[in-house]
Amino acid sequence: MNGSASLLTVALVAAALVIRTAVAELRNPGSARARWAVASRTRTVTAGAVTAAVLGVVGWRYAGHGAVAWAVLAGALVVVVVDRRPPPE
Repeated sequence: MNGSASLLTVALVAAALVIRTAVAELRNPGSARARWAVASRTRTVTAGAVTAAVLGVVGWRYAGHGAVAWAVLAGALVVVVVDRRPPPE
């Protein structure tokens, strides 16, 4: 996959996530604030930033701009995964 197609794919995935949040907000007002509250937690943001930085450096070296965009998306997804809490007992 060439660089511009890879960037377009990342943009489409990011747009789908934003649209999903917007639809959830329309159905349940206030849900977007709760969904994006992960961006205020230090532990989750640090994990995402480290992941994006490591993948970005390695990706830039081997694949260029497209890999950096995927690294940023992977970092954002790591933020969501790290924020997951076990279900209450």
